Amino acid sequence: MLNRRVALKFLHERFAQDAKFVERFRREASSAAGLQHPNVVGVFDRGTFDGTHYIAMEYVEGASLKDLIERGLSVGEAVEIVRQVLAGARYAHAHGIVHRDLKPQNVLVDAEGRARVTDFGIARAGASEITQTGSVLGTAQYLSPEQAQGLPVTAASDIYSIGVLLYEALTGRVPFEADSPVTVALKQVSERPRPPSELNPAVSRALDAVVLKALAKDPDNRFASAEEFEQALDAAEADPSGGSLGDTASYAAVAAAAGAPPSEPPEEEPPGGRGFFTPARLAFLGILLLALGGVLVYALTRSGPSVLVPTVIGKSQPQAEAILADAGFEVAVTSVPSDNPPGTVTEQDPPAGSHADKGSTVTITVSTGRGTVVVPDVAGQPEKRALAALRERGLRPRETSRSSSTVRAGLAIGTVPPAGAELERGKRIVLLVSTGAKRVSVPSVIGEQQDVADTQIRDAGLIPDFENRDSDAPAGQVIAQDPAGGSTVKKHTAVTVVVSNGPAPAVVPNVVGLSQDAAKGDLKAAGLSVRIVKRSTTDPNEDGQVLDQAPSAGTRLSPGEFVTVFVGKFTAPTTTTTPTTTTSTTTP
Repeated sequence: MLNRRVALKFLHERFAQDAKFVERFRREASSAAGLQHPNVVGVFDRGTFDGTHYIAMEYVEGASLKDLIERGLSVGEAVEIVRQVLAGARYAHAHGIVHRDLKPQNVLVDAEGRARVTDFGIARAGASEITQTGSVLGTAQYLSPEQAQGLPVTAASDIYSIGVLLYEALTGRVPFEADSPVTVALKQVSERPRPPSELNPAVSRALDAVVLKALAKDPDNRFASAEEFEQALDAAEADPSGGSLGDTASYAAVAAAAGAPPSEPPEEEPPGGRGFFTPARLAFLGILLLALGGVLVYALTRSGPSVLVPTVIGKSQPQAEAILADAGFEVAVTSVPSDNPPGTVTEQDPPAGSHADKGSTVTITVSTGRGTVVVPDVAGQPEKRALAALRERGLRPRETSRSSSTVRAGLAIGTVPPAGAELERGKRIVLLVSTGAKRVSVPSVIGEQQDVADTQIRDAGLIPDFENRDSDAPAGQVIAQDPAGGSTVKKHTAVTVVVSNGPAPAVVPNVVGLSQDAAKGDLKAAGLSVRIVKRSTTDPNEDGQVLDQAPSAGTRLSPGEFVTVFVGKFTAPTTTTTPTTTTSTTTP
């Protein structure tokens, strides 16, 4: 009724026959409609049409996160999208709604990069549940271990699913795969995920720990909330080295909670045990003695007091140099290109929190930015190939459709900025993709005068082609067109427009010599009117015949004009008596 574009989701037929299920469906839709958040697809209404139950939702024009993962995401892009998913989940959880089926297919990303979570239709709102107790609902690759076991589902289950979603966005793969959903579910419960960095070296140690904590088997070992998950992502981005996580033992604890294999698993003792002085223990004691000796030498030979190294990661170079100088350190600077803003510190050695001699040197690594690239020429290439070419240059393309009368549909028209321009690596660039020649609606001009029809057709981006034809319509009026009004054609298509010349002129037939009735019939058949004028004749053969006509045969008249025919009327001649002398002749 509001005449806005929406997305409709229908309840499957096999559920629509269950009255209790339909009632739960309605309650769930009502609960989801209460979620008004920038990162949640809005639910406008629910209803029934022809026995089918539906939900009317906000229409999002863009791609699913699954599509974007298949195209390839950078680490920064993956983290940013998941941040928005967490914001939507945090809002839903605050309103007592657990999604239960968070996966990349249920995350839509529009052209501006805004992510929105959809499909709260199978969510759990308060005490209501769409499924019966103990049943499993969701997609196996994204199920939490408790969901896979049919245990109660809470907000922590969504945290796990978002962890899987982040894992896939970073690596292009889900943590657990198998030939059947049941096998995948079993792996969710019992197997350890590989750290994402093993599949994508661009994933930092700190981000590894965040993902593994979200994937902890025990809900209590995961992040306590979506907000805590977001904060951990912020910390990992600020300190990619993982210094904020503490020592290696802390990282191992996070990995163990997720069921991840430790980086150096302890050697198992064989059955029956070993003696104390095994080769491994002797080697360990030797290393320990060497380390103690090194510490002793260091303590005896160091030149000054040991002080705590402050953290400068994320600071600008001048700020970092000032902080380290105030702490009593010399500063060495190394510059490297990176995704971080130019001039910011990305690494430091020794790391923050460690101790070093006062007056010793701390080396900081400063970002020079992403660097620049030249935009390649992708005009005429298929859309997918053009996208790949732009991504290979380190750019972030976004497709925009545009009509073109010269470039076939599905091919690239060009880019904005154009080929040859120099852009910073990682910047957004618009790829213009042809939809073919623009199609326009043909206006209906039948009944209009020729000049009006000409204006309307040209305003629609079409070319008028006028033809004239005799007709009963007034002269100058459009009596036909091709293509018909309302049809859709390519822009600049010619439209044939037939204009009336008015009624065709009537040609006067030759009726001289015909009878009066025959002459009247021929003239009326020619579209002319007849006027009869009698003319006397002394020739009885001319009685009732047309002796003459005006105008003459072959004259062109307007339909309905009069033709005068002169019809003979026999009149006997008059006899005149003249006096004469009669001579009588007598015959003998």
